[in-house]
Amino acid sequence: MHLSRYLKAYPAKDRPDHFLLFSTLRCSMAQVSGATLRGIESGTASVTEREALTRLGMLVPDRDAEKEQMRGVLERVRSRSRNFKTMVVLNLDCNLNCGYCYEADFRGGHYMSAETADLLVETLLRDRISKGWDVTVSFYGGEPLLSLDLICRISEPLLQGARSHGVSYSFNLVSNGTLLNRETAQMLLPLGLNGAKFTLDGPRAVHDGERPYASGAGSFDTIVDNIEKIWDIVPIVLGGNFRQENYRDFPRLLDQLSARGITGEKLTHVLFTPVIPKSGCSEYTSGCVSSDEPWLIEAMLYLRKEILAKGFRTTKPTVAACIVELEDNLVVNCEGEFYKCPALMGWQGLSVGNLSDGVKEYGKSHCIGNWQKEECLECSYLPLCFGGCRFLTLLQGKEMHEVDCRRGFFDAALEEMLLQNRACTPVPEKGSTAPMAAPAP
Repeated sequence: MHLSRYLKAYPAKDRPDHFLLFSTLRCSMAQVSGATLRGIESGTASVTEREALTRLGMLVPDRDAEKEQMRGVLERVRSRSRNFKTMVVLNLDCNLNCGYCYEADFRGGHYMSAETADLLVETLLRDRISKGWDVTVSFYGGEPLLSLDLICRISEPLLQGARSHGVSYSFNLVSNGTLLNRETAQMLLPLGLNGAKFTLDGPRAVHDGERPYASGAGSFDTIVDNIEKIWDIVPIVLGGNFRQENYRDFPRLLDQLSARGITGEKLTHVLFTPVIPKSGCSEYTSGCVSSDEPWLIEAMLYLRKEILAKGFRTTKPTVAACIVELEDNLVVNCEGEFYKCPALMGWQGLSVGNLSDGVKEYGKSHCIGNWQKEECLECSYLPLCFGGCRFLTLLQGKEMHEVDCRRGFFDAALEEMLLQNRACTPVPEKGSTAPMAAPAP
């Protein structure tokens, strides 16, 4: 048995000659002694040690075979799933006027028509639900709750159809949070509402400057009021968009929420991310375009530490691929055009079909599998990256076939992220497996 190619080992900070191991494929952790590692290399490790590390995906029979098996790992994940996920853009309108709005250049009161909504329902019933697929819809905008009638028009027949075919239908909302009050939430719950993502860009003063209503009035208090009133019936993910000059203000937001009684157990998780350039914009000054910018690494680690220290949950390192790589994920814009990622809607020529004609071949145009090259397959971070983000690749002025390599970010940040997790959830000797995000090769 050999140590997996997709494994990171870090010296333990608190125990001499011990190491923290992290499987980037299984997202499992273990702390082992140097003697154990040396025993594995020499073939003298005990059966108990080898079996434990094999269960965690840290030992494999053949490293070269493991590397070749990685080529098909996403396909194996897809083959085991019967859940079709689609993001439906109901409108390109909003009741807020965020200065950095990603969709600002093509927003303009565009709404999905009733006819397009009905065609969406017909397509999902015919192509997915009737064939035994669960369907999950993320309603997106603009602000999706400005199209509340369409949410009902789409969800009612899909829910009924899912029940008649013995599968499930559910939806979530990617909302600015101003319109999802308790009355609206209670109306939507029987239709399949199972979660919402709200955005607060820092404490009140910072947020109200970044995300005011169109009138100029602040939106912070309305959003917090809604969280306070619905957290017990709708799982809430809280996001926020920071800049280099304001990220250190963000922990005060968590203090303000806690003062209102919105403590960590009342939110699914909190994730702060950098402002990115507006759609179709390649001006680096308009937002962050690279994950390994030194200030961004510092900001992400600082904010993550603060989120956890204040009793809130946040995301953990996990197996992840660009949504473009995931076959059973699709974006439908308000005109019925298909895209593989909402960030690509503003780019010419990146539609992959439409509701009338179906999905067209996009493997070549979107460079599916651009990570299947030796440099990536040899990289221990591959399961956390799979070639990175196509959108950031375009923003950096690269061709779609080039990868958005995240090695610099993980080299600088992964160990600290694991230690942050471990400080909140101690890892026993030999470790315990985190929930698997992908099967072993």
